[in-house]
Amino acid sequence: MTTEEQELTGVPFWFDPLCPWAWVTSRWLLEVEKVRPVRADWRIMSLAYLNLDQREGKGLSDDYRALMEEAWGSVRVCAAAAEHAGRDVLGPLYTAIGTRLHNQRRREDPTVLTEALAETGLPASLASAATSTEFDQLIKDSHDEAFNEVGLDVGTPILRVGGTALFGPVLRQAPRGEAAGRLWDGLFMVASTDGFFELKRSRDSKPSFE
Repeated sequence: MTTEEQELTGVPFWFDPLCPWAWVTSRWLLEVEKVRPVRADWRIMSLAYLNLDQREGKGLSDDYRALMEEAWGSVRVCAAAAEHAGRDVLGPLYTAIGTRLHNQRRREDPTVLTEALAETGLPASLASAATSTEFDQLIKDSHDEAFNEVGLDVGTPILRVGGTALFGPVLRQAPRGEAAGRLWDGLFMVASTDGFFELKRSRDSKPSFE
């Protein structure tokens, strides 16, 4: 039986477009789609909401606090787009935004959001949501769905595997082909183990987007 003939399993994946680690993991999940009967179910979370509100800004440097204030913009545009066109638009829009922010390293470029909206076939007017609080409750509701389960001592990426929400996997670069599938198989086995909580080691390199 081919992957296309099998019933696809939805994998909820919560992302903030600004996070480079979530970006790498999201590209891995797209690779998994090619070799396993899974489908990414893209959902939004907010690093700004997590760090500035839920964690009350504790322990943040001035530079990181400023980054978190700016982080509202892209996730607000994602929320506005989902409200406008439905949640299925989040995958293509995330790809369009993330490619510009991470692969093209244009994090300071104010045209990223309008370009990404255009590429996804969405109206440029949605970019105004970046500086509006109109969709913040939608963001918080989506965010809370994940963090009420996984806890506040993690960040993004978060995905739900086998009914269990997990932080990670955090990857330096995305495995391709069957290597992506093998990682999925292992993650599924771990997530399906009753009482499993955590595997972790310190990061010793920056993410790679190749």
